[in-house]
Amino acid sequence: MEEASLRDEEGTVEVDGYRVWYRQVGSGEVPLLLLHGGPGAGHDYLEPLEALSVDRTVVFYDQLGCGRSDKPDDRSLWRMERFVAEVETVRRTLGLERVHLLGQSWGGWLAIEYMLTRPHGVVGLVLASTSASIPQFVDEASRLKAKLPPETYRTMQRYEASGELHHPEYEAAVLEFYKRYLCRLEPWPEPLLRSLENLDGNVVYETMNGPNEFYVIGNLKGWNRADRLGEIGVPTLITVGRYDEITPTCAETIYKGIPGSQLRVFEESAHVAHLEETDAYLRTVANFLTQAEAGPSP
Repeated sequence: MEEASLRDEEGTVEVDGYRVWYRQVGSGEVPLLLLHGGPGAGHDYLEPLEALSVDRTVVFYDQLGCGRSDKPDDRSLWRMERFVAEVETVRRTLGLERVHLLGQSWGGWLAIEYMLTRPHGVVGLVLASTSASIPQFVDEASRLKAKLPPETYRTMQRYEASGELHHPEYEAAVLEFYKRYLCRLEPWPEPLLRSLENLDGNVVYETMNGPNEFYVIGNLKGWNRADRLGEIGVPTLITVGRYDEITPTCAETIYKGIPGSQLRVFEESAHVAHLEETDAYLRTVANFLTQAEAGPSP
């Protein structure tokens, strides 16, 4: 007897009068809703997580302003609270009454902020390569920059001081940082390259974050929820790469702040462990989701 084919459905959700693209693949168990990074990176680099659809529906979507979603020319839209409301709209429209959330990088910041609204029906939470405080992340990134080869570090300091953040020499130095702390694979996987293309000149990223991963001068720069992590009461898994630009120190802050949370460090990874150690990452997340659905042990 042939196996029933898995659902693979694409469409759009109306959010604030615009179209937000989504894709649902798989069936069974509690769905997993993915919140991608950036802001503005799009879902592409999360594609390996589709393998989790053997046990459950996996829901990808491109947040407004990137990927296959509409890209309105209105900077007032690029605010944390609007993206939080977008998550709720996507859930409601797609009927995700019981759901797991996985937020990666900026998606983790978004997931934390969303969870602080005390939404109903979230069964499990995965916070991947993220932090609870952007000031802490910036401090940690500064520490990592100082570990770069001296000439590379001096180049970064020189151009940051002059504000020439698009100078070719500065961008070359930034690339050296990314090779160590964003993705350690060579060459970089094609899904990651597609997401990086989404970020090229992306107004959402520039408005909320700034010119690059560790130079945060946008409207997110003061975001800090470290003192409110105790309000998150669902089973939580925190994942981080040993060489992550959002460092294990940031992950430890979340781990200590969310009661009963779990922490997994991927020893060969930087910022995208799901690409760098895919099999181990998938097993870790799949086991956690199953455990979260089973509820607490007697």
